[in-house]
Amino acid sequence: MHIAAAAGLLLLGLLIAGAGGWGVLALAVSGPQPDALRLGLAAGFGAASLAALVALALRRWRWRALAAYLALFAAVLMWFFSIEPSNERDWLTENAVLPHATIDGDAVTVHNIRNFSYRTETDFTPAYYDKRFDLSKFEGVDLVASYWMGPHIAHVFLSFAFAGGDHLAISIEARKEKGEGYSTVNGFFRQYELYYVVADERDVIGLRTNHRQDPPEQVYVYRLQGNVDAGRRLFMEYMAQINALAKRPAFYNSLTTNCTTNIWLHSRVNPEHVPFDWKILASGHVPEFLFEQGRLAGGGLNFAEVQRRAFVNARAQAAGDAADFSRRIRDAGPRGP
Repeated sequence: MHIAAAAGLLLLGLLIAGAGGWGVLALAVSGPQPDALRLGLAAGFGAASLAALVALALRRWRWRALAAYLALFAAVLMWFFSIEPSNERDWLTENAVLPHATIDGDAVTVHNIRNFSYRTETDFTPAYYDKRFDLSKFEGVDLVASYWMGPHIAHVFLSFAFAGGDHLAISIEARKEKGEGYSTVNGFFRQYELYYVVADERDVIGLRTNHRQDPPEQVYVYRLQGNVDAGRRLFMEYMAQINALAKRPAFYNSLTTNCTTNIWLHSRVNPEHVPFDWKILASGHVPEFLFEQGRLAGGGLNFAEVQRRAFVNARAQAAGDAADFSRRIRDAGPRGP
């Protein structure tokens, strides 16, 4: 009996510690302004969590303290989930314009496709265009993986291919306001809206291969193999989400609604989607995981060779802003590091 009681108290202690850590971070990151109030509330909640832990050892105060702490934690949860996403903020220029699609049978017109002209990563001329895509001419899907901090973390996005060399890249990202940088921690606490960058490959791939230098990014483009109809369904699932976000914004989350988990969620529109795996969270391993699942075109090559052939930096740098950028980065030429 004593062992069971001790185990129960230990479990309660762990729950309080976890709730306390989450609450302190939530208030410190997303709490009300000014900073003194926000940090004061975080410190106060941390102190209340510590007091509740101490009270577990005091039989007289244990349950009253626990009840008070549960009420306080419920109040913090209610505040946190009352934070609403918005499409009306002072956005960074590259996040400012929302894409949307008009669908008429097999004709899908995508509006506000980003196609910036970059001189450097931060010096660019904004530009957008609309383009009509014919679903009957859909050819396939490419997976793009961009690395900048080692082999385990990558930004992963898709590019949809149509006959005639047309490609539409869609990158799932955090939508940031002016003066706001990206933080993985902040991404857990409703600090960013969810944003689908719908872009010309000269923009979204060329930015990473040709202009980002601090740190530089290494970009790989892999062709996925599978049923063309499944690819069409995936494309239309993306269009549905893009239109939904234009009408009703949603929050980005560093774990549950990021670049790779959302791709996997969208892929469930097809019954033959790949199973969830830890490599989806460790995003740098997504290409290897898809290769293991038989989803990367490779012609019998091992993954190392498929990866080497998928490396596009040198080809993208040679292509520059060429109109046939997409063809050039896929042509045989200088291969990977």
